[in-house]
Amino acid sequence: MLRLSALLPACLLAVGLDAAAASAPPRQKVNPPPNAELQYTIKARQKGLSLEGEAVARWEASSGRFTASSQARAALLGKILDTRSEGTIGPNGLVPASFEEKRLRRPAQTTVFDQGARTVRFGENGATLPLKGGEQDRNTVLWQLISTARATPAKAKAGSQWTFTVAGRRDLDPWTFKAVGQEKIATGAGEMATLHVVRMPEPGSKDQQLDIWLAPGLEWYPVRLRYSEDDGDFIEQTLQQVKR
Repeated sequence: MLRLSALLPACLLAVGLDAAAASAPPRQKVNPPPNAELQYTIKARQKGLSLEGEAVARWEASSGRFTASSQARAALLGKILDTRSEGTIGPNGLVPASFEEKRLRRPAQTTVFDQGARTVRFGENGATLPLKGGEQDRNTVLWQLISTARATPAKAKAGSQWTFTVAGRRDLDPWTFKAVGQEKIATGAGEMATLHVVRMPEPGSKDQQLDIWLAPGLEWYPVRLRYSEDDGDFIEQTLQQVKR
């Protein structure tokens, strides 16, 4: 009996470890890009208005931590988008801690990823959901995609797909990116060979479609991005300059 009772805790521990391993997200190779400030020109249509402007995306990573931010400004309207993400970098890539977003004519919202409590809290409605590991926000998912493509460039080709769990305004949703082909893009920094990647919203969703043109020859930075709404509004950013 003593020998059996001594074995029970070890057995239970083994079962617990197996269950944890089964629920943990699969490991994936990641290679975050070098720090950079990406400057873009903008063409947009918002609320029926055709607009032009500029945008800046900043990526900084050091000592296992990262900050990713972006700002977009349009003539007449001023700032139309302002985002900021902070967090750490783990074996599977980016681990966001907070995501702040301010859109045109909408109040600022903050999504908090409490990795200790394993929950995510949404700023729009205050709801919380459990974290299973690997979740991204609408800002970090781009840099997680870039980090994944940089780590496995041979797999980044037409037909390839990547799926991430992304915190939206009120819920966690799967975002699937599909590489649709190689294209050459004219930018302010010259013509770039790119991989065109598309994120299509789930059927029935009113979320944005996101088109991304990644440049393998430029650290896989996005040299063009297009955010399209179901009502026809869009924001398109084209790279003009990279500062490192």
